[in-house]
Amino acid sequence: MAMKMRQSLAQLEQEFLYETQQDRTRRERLRKQAVRRSRVRAAQRARKRGSMRYWLLVLSMVLTALIVTAGMFASLYLLLS
Repeated sequence: MAMKMRQSLAQLEQEFLYETQQDRTRRERLRKQAVRRSRVRAAQRARKRGSMRYWLLVLSMVLTALIVTAGMFASLYLLLS
């Protein structure tokens, strides 16, 4: 009886160690996945901000060109009339 109990305790201890190792491996894998997702999201946010800034720059340049052109024609009209 004592031999069986020792074997079952040893077996339980081995199973516990195996499950503990699996849990550690799983936690590490999940942590790495979370880090990877975080980096991808940060890159997407940076790309989105960069795109928005680009279009704001283009819009401001076009508006500046339109205002300058309108101002030039207005002053030319005043000078020639």
